[in-house]
Amino acid sequence: MYYFHDLMPSNNKPYNNILELIGNTPLIRLNEVTKNFKGTYFTKFEGFNPGHSNKDRIALHILNQAENKGILKKGSTIIETTSGNTGFSLALVSLLKGYKCILAVSSKASKDKINMLKCLGAEIYVCPSNVSSDDPRSYYEVAKRLTNEIKGSVYINQYFNDLNVEAHYQTTGPEIWSQTNGKITHLIACSGTGGTISGIGRFLKEKNNDVKIIGVDAYGSILKKYHETGEIDPNEIYSYRIEGLGKNIVPSATDFKIIDKFVKVTDSDSAHMAREITLNEGLFVGYTSGAAFQATKILNDENEFDHSSFVVIVFPDHGSRYLSKIYSDEWMNNQGFYDSSFYQPKKNSINYI
Repeated sequence: MYYFHDLMPSNNKPYNNILELIGNTPLIRLNEVTKNFKGTYFTKFEGFNPGHSNKDRIALHILNQAENKGILKKGSTIIETTSGNTGFSLALVSLLKGYKCILAVSSKASKDKINMLKCLGAEIYVCPSNVSSDDPRSYYEVAKRLTNEIKGSVYINQYFNDLNVEAHYQTTGPEIWSQTNGKITHLIACSGTGGTISGIGRFLKEKNNDVKIIGVDAYGSILKKYHETGEIDPNEIYSYRIEGLGKNIVPSATDFKIIDKFVKVTDSDSAHMAREITLNEGLFVGYTSGAAFQATKILNDENEFDHSSFVVIVFPDHGSRYLSKIYSDEWMNNQGFYDSSFYQPKKNSINYI
């Protein structure tokens, strides 16, 4: 006779705390959504981190380095700007290390993200997302002001912090190289602060300079055009809905030299693609994951890949962060997104008795 627990793989290693579970996320093959694509496709699914996003890596690395250098001390306050994921990771790591955490959050962050931040004890300032970066109400300026006002505070400043890149250079990049046995031909990752794509890309390029590093940008952001021209075009800046993707400033954490090209995606297509992945692959992915795969689809349509391509797409976070947004039919309808052909919800999927 077998009991269910007899069939489960054993893991007898005890962990001292949840921070020891950060990193070593799985590489998962994509099957249904890529069945008509040329090549082989895997996702590096960062939703398996304990804080459900790739930002766990930078939060732990930056705070560990700050402690080693004596910058963080007992009673210190961590301050950061965030669209939600970095804030959650910093709140989680700060909680376990005994620091206070104050977060200036973009107003485009979902209610789910903000509620999760509150549950970890963070103090939150919600700032308008549709103002310029030098506006005193912007989350950049609010974070700077709080840092000046609060004694013993440390501003993480992920957009201009080289440790953001270093965290992924030391962990995510080597993991992907090992998990693919060096077969990777393309890396596709969203670019916000640029730490993820720059750190992974730098490591992969050192291993094989032929690996193509492709960034994903949003319409309303300046990154793609800046990469191509070296100039900031104010006419490209306007409000968009995708969180954690694109920028209206140029982050120094983005190493544009190692990025081969950028692809721009729309709010609507990215939202529908996230739901498409969830519905077909059983991976409950976030908004930027949908953006990353939408860019992959565009590249496939442009014949970027062939049958020998080995493509790794970074899915940076988990769908639980977006229950009130892209996974809400009401929100999707309010955005006018149901005009798209990407996703049509099944009728009568909920039946009340």
